[in-house]
Amino acid sequence: MEREAMEFDVVIVGGGPAGLASAIRLKQLAAEKGGEIAVCLIEKGAEIGAHILSGAVMDPRALSELLPNWKEDGAPLNAPVSEDRFYIFSETGATRVPNSLLPRCFHNEGNYVISLGNLCRWLGEQAEALGVEIYPGFAGAEVLYDDNGAVKGVATGDMGRLHDGSEGPNFQRGMELLGKYTFFAEGCHGHLAKQLIGKFKLDSDADPQAYGIGLKELWEIKPDKHQAGLVVHSGGWPMDAATYGGGFLYHLENNQIAVGFVVGLGYENPYLSPYEEFQRFKTHPEIRKFLEGGKRIAYGARALTAGGLQSLPKTVFPGGALVGDDAGFLNAARIKGSHCAIKTGALAAEACFAALQAGRSQDVLTAYPEAFRNSWLYAELHAARNFKPWMAKGLKLGSLMFGIDQLVFRGKAPWTLHHTTPDYAKLKPAAECPKIDYPKPDGVLTFDRLSSVFLSSTNHEEDQPCHLQLKDAAVPITVNLAKYDAPEQRYCPAGVYEILHDEAGTPRLQINAQNCLHCKTCDIKDPTQNINWVVPQGGEGPTYPNM
Repeated sequence: MEREAMEFDVVIVGGGPAGLASAIRLKQLAAEKGGEIAVCLIEKGAEIGAHILSGAVMDPRALSELLPNWKEDGAPLNAPVSEDRFYIFSETGATRVPNSLLPRCFHNEGNYVISLGNLCRWLGEQAEALGVEIYPGFAGAEVLYDDNGAVKGVATGDMGRLHDGSEGPNFQRGMELLGKYTFFAEGCHGHLAKQLIGKFKLDSDADPQAYGIGLKELWEIKPDKHQAGLVVHSGGWPMDAATYGGGFLYHLENNQIAVGFVVGLGYENPYLSPYEEFQRFKTHPEIRKFLEGGKRIAYGARALTAGGLQSLPKTVFPGGALVGDDAGFLNAARIKGSHCAIKTGALAAEACFAALQAGRSQDVLTAYPEAFRNSWLYAELHAARNFKPWMAKGLKLGSLMFGIDQLVFRGKAPWTLHHTTPDYAKLKPAAECPKIDYPKPDGVLTFDRLSSVFLSSTNHEEDQPCHLQLKDAAVPITVNLAKYDAPEQRYCPAGVYEILHDEAGTPRLQINAQNCLHCKTCDIKDPTQNINWVVPQGGEGPTYPNM
């Protein structure tokens, strides 16, 4: 069956802050010049914001540039940061770092505690009001190329295929969305961006990307424990000193708090479980005191890029561009990426609009990386470039050296540290590592994976091709289980991967794809790079409220 095709000036894949900022800026420029431009944005979630998860404390600088009247127009930034607290945790104690000793990147004056999902819903409304055509529930499944090898658009995924790939009774062919330029704004480790980076060798001059997994819960707490705008960060326990990780607790409005934990995916011990570390984190006295008597109302997880400037791939190629976290624009030192996403989306849009005005199409938008290089965002990321490499050397040494980098050199140290090994290659064999004994969940403060997945409202049609593909079906047993004791059972935050045994005791890998939160951790951390995450049917996955 032939796919139907629709043509636009610009096609945008992904309804996060980067994609929406791109769409809004394109339409703004067209209105300013008195012209018309056709912009289409597709989003794999059932609605804009459904798959968006972030902490989040937001720097409004890029938003103010894009939409100066955001406050009057009702943007959901309702909890200005009222206080910063940074702790180094031991198992039962906490040492607060004086704010005067914290580098500027850890200060949040002028920032807001937000739900990034709600902000994206609002940005979607602004984009539609400007005339952007937004299609939620449509997943970008395939990059389309013209005869010269330039990107000419994307195809959305087929709907209604059965588990074996055959056409079911409700089969519907995907559509081709063709554009003079195509922007990829899928978020961290995007499925299509991964292909583009490989095809065009965009990372040939970059360090390996470094990643983390962020796990988050939304709680409603007692009013007397709530302090709107309070921002709490921590390092140390439950991580050991050699493993990167840290916690956060952000007070939103309406007696709600976001509590979460980030674990760097460069960890070495295959027995480590980011999900279980997060559950342990909540039992610390400084965190427990806010949660006790409260109610957990949402859960989710998402990978994030943390490599910084030296891990950025080239962001342009014939016919398109990478924007936001699809390229790796995140400031790990500030624990912030939404302002980076909005800024890069706007910069790419400006370069694209100028190209369209000149009658160009399917060429390389070199003005976009040039504009980034001359922007305040480049200066910000350059100042923070050594954060993750220093922290990879351990909490104590990393904190000391990054503090010197920021407080003495103001981020302008005459050296740049580099990432040399990808995260998936850092796992040690299980025989060389101590097992970690995690306590059982109490069902009050700590919870098991499946009850958490239930709160994410994740749903996938079971009778469809599995979107978690194995390049070699034997590897999970012959290598991962034999050498690393099947770490996919522990790094997945949703219980997707299980090792089961038949009556004869023969092990096999069970993939519960219905549980998948689309976090991409498996595609990133699998030590043999045998797992390939592809998009399921559009509209499936989590449905995050207020996350």
